[in-house]
Amino acid sequence: MNDRNPPDEFADVNKAVGEEWEAETTPYERIRHVVAHTYSPVSADAVADDAQTAPKTARKHLNTLADEGFVETTPGEQGGTLYRRSPESLVVQQVADILEHVSTDELVTRIQEMREELTEYRSEFGVDSPEELAVNQTNQALSETGSPQDEVDPETIREWKTLRRNLAFANAALSIGNAEQFVDSDRRSTDDTVPV
Repeated sequence: MNDRNPPDEFADVNKAVGEEWEAETTPYERIRHVVAHTYSPVSADAVADDAQTAPKTARKHLNTLADEGFVETTPGEQGGTLYRRSPESLVVQQVADILEHVSTDELVTRIQEMREELTEYRSEFGVDSPEELAVNQTNQALSETGSPQDEVDPETIREWKTLRRNLAFANAALSIGNAEQFVDSDRRSTDDTVPV
């Protein structure tokens, strides 16, 4: 094991990176970046600390992000406001990513495949949802009537939940993609009309 200290130029890499981030971004950008990865409610002070800005500045930008729907607010136990990324903004981001990378035809095909996979899960386990499967498994364990081979791997339950979530994202993307096509075609037909 080496007990030597690192060279001075590497002594505080985090500080240097933080200073560079602060110099190259606005407080709003840093706060948005921090809250984009915040899924549990936190105080404006905590966001400010991570975003390297003042709590007052963080509160101002967090409230703006809340007005935009990117942030969700909840009252804290001590009376302050807590902030976290809104679930809706995550859905919008996922949908935008899907629409950017997958064609409508591919999306329709993948949705059909995911529906078939969900039907296979329901048929294989005899229940309609992964939550119902987990409850049945817990009840079986409590009553001690189930044998070890009856247990379903927790990974299978996670995969089922993930598949269901991905199907919801894909359906949302297809709906939005179809709406955009409808608006575009309606706009073209309106633009193509000859004035009377």
